[in-house]
Amino acid sequence: MSTNWIADIAEMQGKYGVHKWILSNPEKCAEFLRFRLEFLKEELQETESAIASKDPEEIVDGLIDLCVVAIGTLDAFNIDSAKAWDDVLHANMQKMIGVKPSRPNRLGVPDLVKPEGWVAPDHSGNHGLLPKIFDRDAYRQLELDLG
Repeated sequence: MSTNWIADIAEMQGKYGVHKWILSNPEKCAEFLRFRLEFLKEELQETESAIASKDPEEIVDGLIDLCVVAIGTLDAFNIDSAKAWDDVLHANMQKMIGVKPSRPNRLGVPDLVKPEGWVAPDHSGNHGLLPKIFDRDAYRQLELDLG
């Protein structure tokens, strides 16, 4: 049984040639990113339907599919998912239990809020190919460098 989702997704992306496709289709990468976001919406809608149907099997499947698509999108664009995860986790662990007026919490579940002085995660230097997909010249240089 695997516990390294990031490595599993990277292996799957390699098997199906996602990285090769990304490098071969720079003009389509921004559209690919939008496609992946639509894919996440589709998976979320399926999960919502499973909840409405009270179908535990499909709820679990939908939640995992959301993870697969999200991690796969990070991987496709060469983002260090582990670093991004650690940065977000660290920032989240600095939050405190409290009440966020813009997010009503009718259930009374412990909610996290940003205390004064809270610092958001910094992903600078870990954007992978994202900046390049909007700049054709930079992407061409990347193709030459990886060539």
